[in-house]
Amino acid sequence: MGNRADENGTDVEIYRKPLSDTIVADTATGAPEELFDMLDMLGLERREVRTSGPVYIWHEVPERLDVQEQKRLVSRAIPVLLISGCKVNCTAEVFDEAAYQQAVHEARALQARPPAETHRPAAPGETAPGKGAPARRMP
Repeated sequence: MGNRADENGTDVEIYRKPLSDTIVADTATGAPEELFDMLDMLGLERREVRTSGPVYIWHEVPERLDVQEQKRLVSRAIPVLLISGCKVNCTAEVFDEAAYQQAVHEARALQARPPAETHRPAAPGETAPGKGAPARRMP
């Protein structure tokens, strides 16, 4: 049993399941657990079917969301997947350009931030980071 990701040579294929309102994210056969975990973290729900042979795993957008929220969820997930190195395809029917662009903007802002500095307390006799030498009294 193939899936769209295998058929199209992508890591993730996002589309509306035919004859339903369900948005599916297929992953390529043999996808790493980290990809499944990332899709979980992004708000998609993992589904699986175990057979006597392979285990089939895919993700779906939660049905409790309305149609626009579903589109926003998958569209906001795409930049995260792309940044992680995944090859992603999403059908126009479930893509929300504004949500995608906002997610891209947020991802760029996060990447542009300098790493947080970690400060440790100054040792006795040492100048604390960001402070000048201690003042000395002259007799």
